[in-house]
Amino acid sequence: MLEVRQLNVWYGAAQALFDVSLSVGAGELVVLQGLNGAGKSTLLQASMGLSQRQTGAISYQNETISAWPPYRRALAGLGYVAEDRRLFGALTVRENLHIAARGDVPANEARVLDLFPALKVMLQRRASQMSGGEQQMLAIARTLMTEPKLLLLDEPCEGIAPLLVVSIRDALLALRAAGMAMLVAEQNRILADQADRVVTLVSGRVAA
Repeated sequence: MLEVRQLNVWYGAAQALFDVSLSVGAGELVVLQGLNGAGKSTLLQASMGLSQRQTGAISYQNETISAWPPYRRALAGLGYVAEDRRLFGALTVRENLHIAARGDVPANEARVLDLFPALKVMLQRRASQMSGGEQQMLAIARTLMTEPKLLLLDEPCEGIAPLLVVSIRDALLALRAAGMAMLVAEQNRILADQADRVVTLVSGRVAA
């Protein structure tokens, strides 16, 4: 589904990725591993069209998307969950879900609430009043409301309570079992042992 070939990315004069190549097939779970600063977030952002300067090729479903803006990639089926979640803090859980929704909104909402049942009792709670783990659930659920075909997730289980880590891991594995393709950046091997492939980045290069 997603092919990244010889990707180089810069922040100003500093190069962050060096000739990175990887692929994510239909229904696959591919995990990006590496320490902070290894380039995991940069690769996800570049795949979503959020990098200012890059070279190389990115294709999605056999079509080159390197020149596509982020909104067009989202409309085509790429769903991105940033590490900082980017929720609307003043809006309720339900409003955050609906603001991103496409397709059959009631049916999609029912599906994401079945996946994250803890959100069912928080629908009228403002996102700013949720814990970090609860916000992460909402961020993933909101992205799922866009009906993505491939999820790009940046550290979905980092820095949250262990009980909620288990809930998020199980939800992501359920999505994978249902055929959702995923590219997940993580440091803690929560999903790596279940992955089809693990790609390790070191200083912006593929090490393994």
